[in-house]
Amino acid sequence: MIEVRNLVKTFGSRLAVDDVSFRVEPGRVTAFLGPNGSGKTTTMRILLGLETATSGSATIDGIPYARLRDPLCRVGALLDARNAHPGRSAFHHLRALALTHGISMRRVDQVLERVGLADVAANRIGTFSLGMRQRLGIAGAILGDPDVYVFDEPVNGLDPDGVRWFRQMVRTFADDGRTVFLSSHLISEVELTADHVIVLANGRVLADEPLVTLSELGGNGRVRVRSPRIDQLAEALLRLGAVVSREGDSISVGGASTGRIGDLAAELGIPLHELQSEHSSLEDAYRTLTAGTLEYRSGLP
Repeated sequence: MIEVRNLVKTFGSRLAVDDVSFRVEPGRVTAFLGPNGSGKTTTMRILLGLETATSGSATIDGIPYARLRDPLCRVGALLDARNAHPGRSAFHHLRALALTHGISMRRVDQVLERVGLADVAANRIGTFSLGMRQRLGIAGAILGDPDVYVFDEPVNGLDPDGVRWFRQMVRTFADDGRTVFLSSHLISEVELTADHVIVLANGRVLADEPLVTLSELGGNGRVRVRSPRIDQLAEALLRLGAVVSREGDSISVGGASTGRIGDLAAELGIPLHELQSEHSSLEDAYRTLTAGTLEYRSGLP
């Protein structure tokens, strides 16, 4: 269990984290989303004892990270894959971590195999690509086989196969009852991975909801319909007061449920080839929530 209570962090006169509270439960993948400058990384750094909170607390099973007696075996963390010494080999980097906790060299070899770096274990980290460094950082996080994982942008630099591998790994962790807390700007990937989503902007929590519930916030309440007699059905729907827009050989309908449209088509003897609710994406909900909160906004070309 990760618990953040009334967390506040200031840097000089700038308020980076503003009274943030949330819980990250075991048995699910919790995504931490927000625009650049929203306070996500600062919150994670406080959780891992790398920054000091101005006030409030961030704990793991009720204990601050700095007071954990065997942190590598309690919490697996990856915030910045570039932190490994470039002159060390992958094996010796993990060996150094393992020796601090009495972890066997056999476990080091197992982890290198699991992340796909066994063949380059003797190579210097300075020669690694970003994706390889990312895999090494993940290896360090899973080395102690902990029950809690904290990842900041974990798929940064990974190729498509690596992204899928990571997604399956964290899903396995959650299914085993472990706690997974990760941040990412790849919202489409989060939608495939997460069970629960926390959205932060301007240092404050905007949403703390299950993925399904949050997606509904951006819903457009429309229904897509396709039929060989689509014009006749559209006219009937308009007479009922529905909002209808034509999209190729189908129509998008607002103000009428799938059940009402199906009943109407049956009454008129109109065959239907497609009838489905148009679900919004997590990205739609995210954009709705964070509209007007962006600290760094790109201009249009």
